[in-house]
Parts: sequence; structure tokens; C-alpha cells
Amino acid sequence: MDKIRLEILGMSYSQSQSGAYALILSEADGQRRLPIIIGGFEAQAIAIELEKMKPARPLTHDLLKSVADAYNINIREVVINKFFEGVFYAQLFCDDGKKTTEIDSRTSDAVALAIRFNCPIYTTEKIMSEAGIIVKEEKNKKEEKEWFTNQPKEQRQYDKKSIAELKEMLQKAVEKEEYENASLIRDEIKRRGQSK
Repeated sequence: MDKIRLEILGMSYSQSQSGAYALILSEADGQRRLPIIIGGFEAQAIAIELEKMKPARPLTHDLLKSVADAYNINIREVVINKFFEGVFYAQLFCDDGKKTTEIDSRTSDAVALAIRFNCPIYTTEKIMSEAGIIVKEEKNKKEEKEWFTNQPKEQRQYDKKSIAELKEMLQKAVEKEEYENASLIRDEIKRRGQSK
């Protein structure tokens, strides 16, 4: 199987499904993107780790990482290996030093774990051909930026806050375990950084 290395390009609020997010994976050595619709909880788990936020208590993916570490299990790689009726499927390739085990996983959980284990994410040419989107280099940058910065109505409440106020609000939201608010605040901080 020829594998294609993927990188996490970003996430945006899904315009098509309420409460969902679009996780965008990018071909490491190409111009194609793989958009995957994921739930809010998984989006938070991915965003919290990408932003190196420290929740007051471990999330499910953090707990799984701790258990795996305690038993010397490492996730070597994640492979998005199937696309059927609009749903992506993934496998975790786990290694305990003696043998490698393949474990089925939801793609969103697999990506959240890949970040925590610092392991590569792959897919196949077949899946990229079926579900990938080609982004040409000359594509209008404004359109691409709008794709990643579309704000839900709930996020507009942060428009008039300063960056310092937003960072303080973000810290408080994480401490109170209000991860949905934290991800919205983080998105607003990131959006302002990109618009400079």
C-alpha cells in the first residue's frame, strides 16, 4: 500500500452540520486537502493539544496516552484506510516493543491520539483521489482564509475584546473545563494573528 503523509492544516466550524467542525488534513508533499467532518468533543481534543493547553483534568485522549505510557505501548502511525458512504475509517498501529497491533478507530480519535503520540498520519492514494480537494497554488488566498476563519455566531461576542482580554478568558475557560468556549476564544486569537 502506497501511503501519503498528511499534516493537520486547520479546523473550522462546519457550515453544513450544526455543532460539527471540519478538520482539514493536507497532503505533505502536494496540493490536495482532505476535509473530515468531526464532532465538537473531538475538535476540542485536537485543538487543546495543538495549542498546548493544559486542562485541569485529563481528557479521554490524555488518559489513554497515560495508560499506554504506563504499559510501554506506543502508537507508531495512524492510517486513514477507508472511505465509505462519506465516512472515513482509520487504524492505529500500536507497538509494545515485541509486536505491532492494528486497532480500528474513528478518524477524529485517531488524529487526536496521533498528536499526543507525535506520530505520523497517512492515507492512501485511493482515498485522496475519492475524497481529496485539489488546492492550486494560485488559488485566491482570501477564499482560503475565509474557509478557515468562518466564525459561528457564538464567536462574534469576542470581536470587541483585546488580545490580552482574550488570553485571560482562554485561561479561565480551560481552568473551568469549558473547552467549547476555549476553542472559540482560541480561534478568535488565531484569526487576529492571521489578519496581520
